[in-house]
Amino acid sequence: MCTIAGSQFGFALLWALLLSIVITIFLQTIAVRIGVISQSSLSNTIVSQFRSKTIRIVSIILILSAILVGNIAYEAGNISGGVLGLEAVFGNLDFAGVYNAYSLIIGLIAFVILLLGNNRLLEKILMGLVLFMSLAFLLTAIKTGPDLKLFFSGLFIPTFPEDSILIIIGLIGTTVVPYNLFLHASLAKEKWNSPKELKDAKIDTIVAVLVGGLISVCIIISSTSIGLDQLNSAVDLAKGLEPVFGSFSKQLISFGLFAAGLTSAITAPLAAAYVTCGCLNWSTELKSLRFRMVWFIVLIVGVVCSSLNIDSIEIIKFAQVANGILLPTITFFLILIANNNNVLGKYVNNWKHNLVSFFVLLITLILGIKSIIKVFNFL
Repeated sequence: MCTIAGSQFGFALLWALLLSIVITIFLQTIAVRIGVISQSSLSNTIVSQFRSKTIRIVSIILILSAILVGNIAYEAGNISGGVLGLEAVFGNLDFAGVYNAYSLIIGLIAFVILLLGNNRLLEKILMGLVLFMSLAFLLTAIKTGPDLKLFFSGLFIPTFPEDSILIIIGLIGTTVVPYNLFLHASLAKEKWNSPKELKDAKIDTIVAVLVGGLISVCIIISSTSIGLDQLNSAVDLAKGLEPVFGSFSKQLISFGLFAAGLTSAITAPLAAAYVTCGCLNWSTELKSLRFRMVWFIVLIVGVVCSSLNIDSIEIIKFAQVANGILLPTITFFLILIANNNNVLGKYVNNWKHNLVSFFVLLITLILGIKSIIKVFNFL
């Protein structure tokens, strides 16, 4: 999404990326606070705080709808990203002109890894490849020598170029991924189990988000130099790396896309399974039948959506936009818990937190509504 934003709009949408980084830091630190203080999963915390059975059921439906629908869309985008990488090196591989066999291959690899429950080592290897690609974009950003006046103008002055609204929502959706808030809260309670460690947990979260944001900025800088109105393949994406890596750019971007796609194709179904099982009080053991059933549904639907003869770039756009639409729902629940004395005690939101929370919720709601209107061609 950052590459698409840079190639089509240059530095004009950097402000949206900066906004998404700020929103991510704010929401992730709330999620961390809830996880560390409550020592419970975010989904379970949300559901358990309602005494009314009706409200509890409605909450479960909203959470599961947001996470499952969002993750299925995101899963299709993840797999399609990996497909882009394979196509750049090996060419197209269609079955009867309808199904993309690469999607089936990536889905099968992800299925085997999830079934065995031994994915940590492979994820570290794949994340190493993704990190290598990120370093490549950092070097390229430095090499291209961006116009600093245009850069800072795009970073701090909001503009809305024609046909940019879905990209803006996509930039926010790809940074503030809804299921990551649930996943981050679960990981936080496992890593830090005392309120005394809350400061360290917040610092760790802020640093991680800032590093990811810096990489995204570098990708926009690099892709701005591509000079294409439309991206159709990994070969187009590779042009952003040519100032540093020359003819090797295509292979580099291909490995990076495949690594990122496969890694996310594994983690997205896992996150959906953790959230669903937390909502329904099911076992979160990796080998439990219900846990496997959830990630299998997300994986198989993602594979089917990706394998259809649809433009991969468009699927990835849809995945990010879906996250942008679902974000207000998750933000609302986070703010609700952050003000619950029974859950957080003295660590509830103060008036300053609630003021920022209101603006964050308003921003995500406006962007979501604009996205829906845009999709139905009312703008």
